[in-house]
Amino acid sequence: MFKLKENNTNAKTEVLAGITTFLTMVYIVVVNPVILSDAGVPFEQVFTATIIASVIGTLWMALFANYPIAIAPGMGLNAYFAYSVVGSNGNISYQTAFAAVFIAGLIFIILSLTPFRKKLIEAIPENLKHGITAGIGMFIAFIGLRLTGIITSHPTNLVALGDLHSPSAILALVGLAVTLILMTLNINGALFFGMIITGLIAFFTGQLSFEQGFMSLPSLPDGLIVLNPIDAIGDVIQHSLYAVVFSFLLVTIFDTTGTMIGVAQQAGLMKGNTMPRAKEALLSDSIATTVGAMFGTSPTSAFIESSSGVAAGGRTGLTSLTVAGLFIVSAFFGPLVSAVSGISAITAPALIIVGSLMMGSISNIKWGEIDEAFPAFLIILSMPLTSSIATGIALGFITYPIMKVAKGKWREVHPLVYLFAVLFFYQLAFLPH
Repeated sequence: MFKLKENNTNAKTEVLAGITTFLTMVYIVVVNPVILSDAGVPFEQVFTATIIASVIGTLWMALFANYPIAIAPGMGLNAYFAYSVVGSNGNISYQTAFAAVFIAGLIFIILSLTPFRKKLIEAIPENLKHGITAGIGMFIAFIGLRLTGIITSHPTNLVALGDLHSPSAILALVGLAVTLILMTLNINGALFFGMIITGLIAFFTGQLSFEQGFMSLPSLPDGLIVLNPIDAIGDVIQHSLYAVVFSFLLVTIFDTTGTMIGVAQQAGLMKGNTMPRAKEALLSDSIATTVGAMFGTSPTSAFIESSSGVAAGGRTGLTSLTVAGLFIVSAFFGPLVSAVSGISAITAPALIIVGSLMMGSISNIKWGEIDEAFPAFLIILSMPLTSSIATGIALGFITYPIMKVAKGKWREVHPLVYLFAVLFFYQLAFLPH
């Protein structure tokens, strides 16, 4: 099934690669419930939904696409869901926001089955793609600093350095230092082991306790949150969530596609400039996003941490199958994860470091060309300052074609970008945001 000999690998190598990938990305089962609980979603609901979406997406990737790439709820998209869609709109509940995710997932499934997906990806300027990735990195790193009190609000300057003598700030800084040292030493699973060490420090200093034990059966307090497409479409129309759906769709498509191509290139699985079985690979993410929204989690994405498994020798879907199996096992450790996630200083270092890794996209921006650089810069700057990923994307898409037209390069802009610019301008000018 996995064509191990054809890919110059064996079962032992694939299983070890799967364990490596899992250890580098398992932090998501802690961090995702922490972020989405700020939107009012019950912790147990998000925890279980995170695992369901991860298992479904990763299993599809293993069995149908045969790639060593794992799927799970994406960082940045969960922050957008919690702090921009729900947090900044008092009239939008998390149930309504999940309806928007569900619709975005359905559209992604349709696009994954048609040539339009390729045209959409090709239409978006490369510099805007890099700006979006870097801007999301800045945003989630800022969230990590704010949750622990390292950064706090200020009446005049808006933000300022917090009390570094507070237990939360001290624990976060120690955890950040420990995790960075582990990453510097190239230890697989550095983010995960960093959280374990920080958690042990919190336990022995009295900040962490396990009153509910360590294991329990997984549960879904809200049951199925999204039941059918008709109701979901009605919620999107009633609350004018078109820009939200578009933002989820846009970021998911580019993040997933970019990650898949990057990991496939690293593994030597690309055939020239094409990715074999790309449709099956993209379907793994779109289906996981749709199903995840039904149970209660933000959109999924291909995880760049999959590259750690590839580095360990993973070349086939057996690596992904191993990851999915380990996610199933983790479902029975809800009380342990709940206790750890209650201490923001344990999870914040992962947010900050993942944010810094996403900032690497800045190096690919053409800073010497103002008509390319400034729209990307505006995206990067506005996402953390407005606490909105959608606003950052909108400002970039509006600015880009204006500057190209002013420079006489209007022919270089794809017609779809002009369309997006008009839609985003209308959303910012006339719709609530």
